[in-house]
This record gives sequence, C-alpha cells and structure tokens, in this order.
Amino acid sequence: MKNELQTESLRQLLLAQKVQLIDKMRQERGGLKSRAEAASDQLSASEQSHAQNITERDTAFAIQEHDVTEIEAIDRALQRIASGGYGICLACEGEIPVTRLLAFPAALRCIGCQTAEEKVAKGAIC
Repeated sequence: MKNELQTESLRQLLLAQKVQLIDKMRQERGGLKSRAEAASDQLSASEQSHAQNITERDTAFAIQEHDVTEIEAIDRALQRIASGGYGICLACEGEIPVTRLLAFPAALRCIGCQTAEEKVAKGAIC
C-alpha cells in the first residue's frame, strides 16, 4: 500500500491535472461558451471549405470529449483515494506500482493487467 505522503502527492497531482484540463477546455471554447457556440464561432470566422470546417469541428469535439473522459477518470481516482481503494488493480487486486501511478495517476490496472486488457480489446476490434 502507498504511504500517506505518496497518496497525498498523487492526489495533488490528480487535482492539478484536473485544473489544467478544465483551463484548457475553457481556453479552447473561448471562455465560458458552450461547445456548440465555440464551434459556431469557428465556422463563421473561417474561410475554409465546408468539408474542412466539418473536419475541424469534429476534431475539436473529439478532443473535448477526450478531455471530459480524462476528467471523469481523475474524479474516479480521487474517489478511490477517498474510499481507500486507490492504487489497487481492478483486475488482479494487486498493488499498482508508484512509478505507474506517477506516470498515469488515474490508472485502474497494473501494467500486466492493462496490457492483457488492451490485447483483448485489440482482438475484439480486429
């Protein structure tokens, strides 16, 4: 189990990442605008072709959805810290190494179980 100092450091790292993502999303949206308003502003200001506009809009939406997914993962990790389950692999229930959590603080699985999960997911796609 992680010691209290390591857990608190990781909690602070998660909180900092969340703040950075929220700030990034606000900047990309041009402040407090909705995604639709931000996309509309970009489309009306652009002199590019309709297809390029659609591609850029879809890419912007995908990036924002990815950011939202990251924030949700961070929130779940913070909940696991609060409940005492942080740093425990959801698959094997072993301890996730601190080095992995430092690299990816919202990790749900140890490297071995994550690798196995990705192989299964890749096999399902092919």
